[in-house]
Amino acid sequence: MLKLRLTRLGDKKRPSYRIVAMEALSKRDGGAIAYLGNYFPLEDSKVVLKEEEILNYLKNGAQPTRTVKSILVKAGLWAKFEESKKK
Repeated sequence: MLKLRLTRLGDKKRPSYRIVAMEALSKRDGGAIAYLGNYFPLEDSKVVLKEEEILNYLKNGAQPTRTVKSILVKAGLWAKFEESKKK
């Protein structure tokens, strides 16, 4: 099963994360299928997303982790996904 989740980047005590699509059983920093965005928690929670690709993965059944889902909710992307499901 595909998951949308975070992989850690950055230096010690200066984390940044990449939002990726990967198999649920793979390692945290293992091989990703697709890179879908970045999350910088120390820079006022700055988020850069590839919206069309994320929506495509969600429509095809990829499940976001709790953290990624909260990032998508804050960015307004989860509402777009829910709206597209109703159509």
